[in-house]
Amino acid sequence: MAANGEEPNGAAERAPLDEAPQELLAAELLLRPARSANVFEETMQRLLQSVRLGLIGPGERLPAERVLATMLGVSRDTVRDAIAALTDAGYLASRRGRYGGTFVVDALPELTPVVTEEGVAPRRSVPRAELEDTLVLRAILEVGAARQAALSELTGPQRDSLWQALQECSAAEPSDYRRSDSRLHLLIAELVGSPSLVPVVADIRMRVNELLDGIPLLAPNIIHSNEQHEAIVKAILRGNPEEATRAMEEHIAGSEALLRGFLA
Repeated sequence: MAANGEEPNGAAERAPLDEAPQELLAAELLLRPARSANVFEETMQRLLQSVRLGLIGPGERLPAERVLATMLGVSRDTVRDAIAALTDAGYLASRRGRYGGTFVVDALPELTPVVTEEGVAPRRSVPRAELEDTLVLRAILEVGAARQAALSELTGPQRDSLWQALQECSAAEPSDYRRSDSRLHLLIAELVGSPSLVPVVADIRMRVNELLDGIPLLAPNIIHSNEQHEAIVKAILRGNPEEATRAMEEHIAGSEALLRGFLA
């Protein structure tokens, strides 16, 4: 706006939204249907992520309902309903007695499920557009997280936790490998120090694992993945953001090639 209150030379009156110039960022990118997830679905999704991504392992007990309600910022009734749905789906089990509570089952269902209003159900197929969206978003989030983690001033306990997560992933049995893999990637995101980042990375890891459920987990791929994990972790611990970026890009490119080869 010019000092005299008039539009600068060459400026035109703002066009209506549906007549905006082609080169402008379209409002339609954001003016889309809102997420269908309600509080119950979101609560169930967070609990399911904690189980599927290995933050609460098989055989481990969940926090008490009142604690979970406080952590998630929802009512105890919502937590109770979400636990009931995940129990029906075969992920949780209740035990009575002095040492009772809600526990993760020892043998989890094999396929990464989709959360719906009715509960959870296995995904039968993934559309190509969703595959591409997941891979692009993962690359942006996880490469950026690795770079930022390498730029962060890590404490001694943080460095120890990162190295321990690497060792646990390398030693994991094939049946538990993807949970250990997810824990390592989530820890890298946590090291960045942005509370908003970890839930977003958890969301994308669930989507990635859902895709990985559709391809075989081969021993040579595990070995190669572990080598790449080690390169990523060492770069972060050395505080080398360029090296961490390259190592994570290589790691993600390998997964993308496998997923596109099997699923595209």
